[in-house]
Amino acid sequence: MSDPDSLSCRRFLITGRVQGVFFRASTRDVAVQLSLTGYVRNLADGTVEVLACGHVDAIDKLAAWLQNGPRMASVTGVDAEPVAYRAGERFSIG
Repeated sequence: MSDPDSLSCRRFLITGRVQGVFFRASTRDVAVQLSLTGYVRNLADGTVEVLACGHVDAIDKLAAWLQNGPRMASVTGVDAEPVAYRAGERFSIG
């Protein structure tokens, strides 16, 4: 098991009804509350991409939230993959 205090980055691809339902703004709000850096952006194929960097336990909490997203969303899938850690200053909407 990994150290929950260690720093990491994870990339998520979220499918379903996830565009036009405040998914990006809501994701940013949750990520900021969890002190994560990275970004959230819509992709041309209708999915949402999230890059989250920070403490592993905070990323895990974001991952759990992404399973449902905001109230108006209908998430059908969340794929995740670890990526190389990169320090950032904030969490942005792309």
